[in-house]
Order: sequence, then C-alpha cells, then structure tokens
Amino acid sequence: MNQRADHPDSRAPRHRSVVIVGAGPAGLTVGNILRAAGVDCLVLETETRGFIERRPRAGVIEEWAVRGLERRGLARDLLERAEPHTACEFRFDGERHRFSYGELTGGHHWVYPQPLLVTDLVREYVDVRGGTARFGVRGVRLYGLDGDRPSVSYVCPDTGQREVVTCDYVAGCDGARGVTRACVTPGRVRVARHDYGIGWLALLAEAPPSADCVLFGCHPDGFAGQMPRSPEVTRYYLQCPPGDDPANWPHERVWAELRRRLEVAGAAPLTEGPLIEKRVLDMHDYVTEPMVSGRLFLAGDAAHLVAPIAAKGLNLALHDAFLLGDALVARFTGGDGGGLAGYSAACLRRVWDYQEFSQWLSELYHGTAAGDPFRAGTTLARLRRLFTSPTAAAAFAEQYLGTAARY
Repeated sequence: MNQRADHPDSRAPRHRSVVIVGAGPAGLTVGNILRAAGVDCLVLETETRGFIERRPRAGVIEEWAVRGLERRGLARDLLERAEPHTACEFRFDGERHRFSYGELTGGHHWVYPQPLLVTDLVREYVDVRGGTARFGVRGVRLYGLDGDRPSVSYVCPDTGQREVVTCDYVAGCDGARGVTRACVTPGRVRVARHDYGIGWLALLAEAPPSADCVLFGCHPDGFAGQMPRSPEVTRYYLQCPPGDDPANWPHERVWAELRRRLEVAGAAPLTEGPLIEKRVLDMHDYVTEPMVSGRLFLAGDAAHLVAPIAAKGLNLALHDAFLLGDALVARFTGGDGGGLAGYSAACLRRVWDYQEFSQWLSELYHGTAAGDPFRAGTTLARLRRLFTSPTAAAAFAEQYLGTAARY
C-alpha cells in the first residue's frame, strides 16, 4: 500500500520533520520527546481524544520504564498516583504461594491504568508542549517511504478534505491493525508468528481487588488471573477456547469459574461486582524484523505483539519510543544518524527477550490444564521450584521485573 513516490492529492502539502501515526503510549512518547527538543512533528490518530483517554488497556509498568518517563518529564502524575507492587501470588494444588520479588531484588512494578498514562501524555504533548495532533482522522495513506521526502495524507474530520503533509521520517505507532504495518516494502521484512492455541476471557469488574497483589491461578480447568487496577476496579482473566464468544460467559458463570480456579484454603473469598468489560483475546505473538522500512520506523504493536501473558506489551512500546525519540532528536539537532541506523537491532534484543519469557510463563500458567499428565507434572515441578530454589526464584524475579534485559 502506498509505496509510490507521488500522491494523487492536488492540495499543496505542508511539511513536518516527523509524522507520527498513532496516539497510543508509543506515539505520544515519541511526540513528547521531539517537542521537548524543539523538533516539529504531527500526531495523527483515527480515534477521538476522549476515546483514547478512556480506552481500557494494560496497567503494569516496569520500574525502568517509569524512570525513563521520569527523565523525560512525563511521570509526574504517575509517580503521585500509581501503586507500587512488590509481590505476586501463585495458587496451585489447592494452596497459595506468595512470591515477594521486591524482597529478592529491591525492585517493584507500578500499577497505573493505561488510560491515565495516555491522558497524561496527551495533555503534556498538546496542552503543555504545544504539539500538533489531529484526532478522528480517516483514510491515512503513506507515500514515498523509500525516498528522502515521504508524505502522509489523511481526511480531516472537520472539513472532509484530504490533507497532505511531507516529512523527513514517519513513526508508525498505530498498533497491530494500523495502516503503517501494511506499508513496509514487501520482501524487505520478515514477520515471525507464534500462536498459543488458547484464549483469555478479559474482564473488568467494578469491584475492589480480592487480594493486595496479582494472583495467578494455575488450575487443571484453566488459568485464572487477578490484576488490581484501582481500589474500585479489578482486571480478571479466564482461560477459554480461542475464538470463544463472550456471550457464552454470563455473570454467574464468570464468577463461578473465577472462584473455582482462584479460591484456595486460607484465602479471602473473591469480591464480586458488575462486569463492565468482557472480550476474548486469542493468545498469539508476532515480531517484525527489521522494524524499519525506508523512512518508516515502526514502534510498539505496529512492530511486535506480545500476548498479555507477562504484561510486557506496554513496556516494550515505551522502550521503542525512548529509543526512537532519542534517535530522531540526535538526527535533527546534531546530525547524528547512528541511533536511527541501530534502532531496530536495539529494540529487537529486548523484544525477543520478552517474547521468550512470555512463552516460558505461558507453560507455567497453562501447563496444568493441557490435558497431558506429563505436561501437568512438569509444570507443577517448575512451579514448586520457584519456592524451593533461590536461584530459580531470582531468575524469575529478574525476568518478571524486566531487570534482566539491560540494553
């Protein structure tokens, strides 16, 4: 799509140094880094500002990512409002096993719902740093990505007219279903894919968390998880067949399964509440190599998707954004193109590290429900080892926190 050097639009194009397609965490972080350095850019987003500030998404942010935001002046509200988490709890064989990774490493996660982070980033980019953004655009098209003056066009929601912008670089931050993924030059990239063959029923409940930490239920009937989001809202997951219909999961069935898979001796009963979100996620991953095609640089889910098994997707998007934003600033303010030349390789080292951990963790979560006694037995052995071997515990804690991937 749209690899032509020209475009059919007759309106005289305007010019921006960088056009960023997508106003998620990756795109907004890149935009904020550019604006702080005085680099001209434009953010294009198909949804409205109000929609992206409410869209429910991930909420676990690793410590290195928070510090990266803080260094760039983007973490003030996060540090004031987010909750630090230092432990998680595995429930298997009818017992609860608390894993205090904070005591092992001195590190922790931050729980801060992604809509709040996006709201912070939009406000900083548009209202504080004076960045230009167009929300609710349609028909985004890219042209001339292999030349030195690519362009992007879009339909303005206010006028209905197609606007054209030339630029030096395009940042593709519009997610797994965005237009930029389709614009890489055919044959120039490889897309590696992995399908877990399972689904997760993703739920948001208007109910306080039933425990003070993340819960992982490794049950013969399927995985269940609890991820606190706020004092009033809790994220739950239930393993289900891929492609399952959320309508097959009425309120009573959801809570019955959560109780069966999560309740163990000595644990408080689950606190029930209305289900305000219910959707099925088919667990799969992909990685695009390289993450660059001409003047198009992909970031976040536009370049790679990691299943939410280990809560790594948001963190990878921020890692990409830090590298891409800094590399573009170096190119425009000092003429140094080294960061752009090494961008893909630097991102992919962490991407593959997180993919490997997510795949390993999937077996921990789902192996007991595989219907294979051998897999169930080895999975239980792996789970027990976390609580009997200091070496195994330390290795898991490092990967879980993202501190092992020092790139």
